[in-house]
Amino acid sequence: MLRKILIAAALSVAPAAALAHHGWSSYDMERTITHTASLSDVNWGNPHGSARVRYDNATWDVVLAPVRRMESRGLTQAMLGPRQHVTLVGYPRKDGTREMRIERIIVGDQTVELR
Repeated sequence: MLRKILIAAALSVAPAAALAHHGWSSYDMERTITHTASLSDVNWGNPHGSARVRYDNATWDVVLAPVRRMESRGLTQAMLGPRQHVTLVGYPRKDGTREMRIERIIVGDQTVELR
C-alpha cells in the first residue's frame, strides 16, 4: 500500500518538473539572437545560471548553462560582474516570452560554448 502511495506521489510531481525544465525544443533555433550588453541580476546557481539583459527595448531573461559546465569551459562568475559587457548568442522562446537561451557567450576575447 505504501508503495502505491509513493508511486502516485512521484507521478503527480513529474509533469510539474517537466514543465519547469528549459528544453531546447521551447526555443526558436531558426532565429538566432546576437546581442552585446551588460548583464544584470546574474544568478550563478543550479540547475543553470541565469541573468537579465536589456534587448529590443525590454528586459529579457537569459538562460545560461549549468555552473559546472560553464566553469569547466573557462567561464567564471567573476567574468560576469557588474558593467561587464558580453556578447550573447542564443535563441528566443517560441511562445514569445522574453527569454533567450544562450548557446555561446563572448567576454572580452574569450568565447565560451555553453551548449
